Amino acid sequence: MALRIDDISINTILGRGTSLCGDIKVNGFVRVDGDIKGNLETDSNVIVGENSRVQGNVKSKSIIIGGIIIGNVFALDNVKILSGAVIIGDVISHKVQIEETAVIHGHCISLKNDEIFNKVSGEYLQRQAIKDRISV
Repeated sequence: MALRIDDISINTILGRGTSLCGDIKVNGFVRVDGDIKGNLETDSNVIVGENSRVQGNVKSKSIIIGGIIIGNVFALDNVKILSGAVIIGDVISHKVQIEETAVIHGHCISLKNDEIFNKVSGEYLQRQAIKDRISV
């Protein structure tokens, strides 16, 4: 997966053996090798390492997933799901690449056309927001 040249340095690392409980919003590239119980949002790229677990939604520009995500994944540019990764939730992106033995239990919205993608993803996010308010 190609990353922008200005996104090659990792701004935030959640190291192996570290756990975070709560939502996190980061400017820049994030690598997760530990556990997060909460939502993760960044304007850049995310790597979820093979031994990591995220229990919450992830929103980013692009994401590479090697671990487990129990929540929805929204990546504007692309999603790469590595062999052995597990996603229990929905995946929304312009491009989605899934390797063998990866598991997705949820819906996948992947549309290259910007206009259609924006319409469909906007409707999806609106339904999710309503659903989240109802369940509070």
